[in-house]
Order: sequence, then C-alpha cells, then structure tokens
Amino acid sequence: MHAYEVEIKVLLGTPEAKDAFMKRVSESFPGLSHSYSESQKNHYFEWGNLAHLFGTFRQYISDKDAASLHALSKEAKSFSVRTRGTPTQTIIVVKATVNDETSSNGTARIEWEVDLAPMTLEEMDAKVLQAGFSYQAKWSREREGYNLSENTVLCLDKNAGYGYLAEFERVIHDPAMVEETRAELLAIIESLGYAELDQARLARMFDFYNKNWNDYYGTEKVFTLE
Repeated sequence: MHAYEVEIKVLLGTPEAKDAFMKRVSESFPGLSHSYSESQKNHYFEWGNLAHLFGTFRQYISDKDAASLHALSKEAKSFSVRTRGTPTQTIIVVKATVNDETSSNGTARIEWEVDLAPMTLEEMDAKVLQAGFSYQAKWSREREGYNLSENTVLCLDKNAGYGYLAEFERVIHDPAMVEETRAELLAIIESLGYAELDQARLARMFDFYNKNWNDYYGTEKVFTLE
C-alpha cells in the first residue's frame, strides 16, 4: 500500500517571524513536543528514468523496497528524485504523482525513501547520475521536527535561499482522504493566524533557486520574491 504525504508550507522568512510563529504554536498546542534536530543536504535531480534508477539501486535495497519502487516506476505520471544527507543517514527519495488524488505541486504525493548509510551522499549521488539523471539543484537546511498532535508533524526549516519555512505534514494510506486531510491542515494553519504559501509564489521561488543555487547552497543568504 502506498503512503501519501500531505504537506502544506508556510513561509516565515526572518528569525523574528520564526520566533513569533513558534510562540503562537506553543500557546495553541501545549502538548507540542520536539522530536529531532538535524542538518540536511538535499540534492535534487532531473531528466532521468525511474526504471533505470530501479536497476541501479536494486542490489542495495530490500525486496520489499524494491517491489515498491518497481511499482512506482510503472505507475508514476510525474516524479522527483532527490538524495538527502544528514549526520546519521544517507537517503534516496522518490516523490511521485500517480493519479488525480496526488498532486504535482507537492501538497500530496506518494513518497518512497530508503536509508542506505553507510553509503555516503557523494556515493549515492554518483549512482543516481549513473542511472541517467542530472543535478537540478543542491539545497541545505537546518531542520527542527515537532509532534503537533498524534498524527500531525511540524517541520521548521532554516533553508538557504528561502529563510525560515514551516511545513505541516501528515502521512495517510487512503488517497480518498487527501482533500479532507489537506482541509484539516489548512484549518490548523488558519487557526494560528497564518496562510499557506501560495503555490505560484512557491514555484517562482523554486525556479529562482534552481537557477542560482550555487550562490546560496551552504550559506546563510536569503532572497525575497513576491
């Protein structure tokens, strides 16, 4: 059964805006618990083929993970591939749109990921490139993870280029629940006095970063696009 990741982003930008946001969240959710902190390097790829990716990584993944990736390679209408390095993990991630319940704009997609540490991020990237992909951009972030409720996760990211960004996320297994889940996450965000980052603005930010990522990756630099 596929896992569907439903996430909604809120752009905060500055440290002051982040602090005000977290104060509001803490007041509204007294049971809020911090789950982890980590540095991440996220490398995005384009132009490849999932079948070729499956062939390249088959020997490194379990039969269960292989079956899921193989099925996704047959079903995906569109997809993105990325690698993620943290101090303890080296993860390959595929996010895919397979039907009308999943969205290419990133609010609800099937997510497949496998940790292949002790393989390094450089070694993993080389294998993705070997499978016919090319680098799209490299991203760096500091992430704080929180449990907002039993089934809702809040990720607070300090991203190179974007500044601070909050992501409200749930993972579901029934595609029929995507719109209801999205509405529930939006209600939480609106109750806090915030709004979803507009998808058109997010697309402009994403495109700008992709064209200029060498200027931002691994730095504290931030840009602003309306």
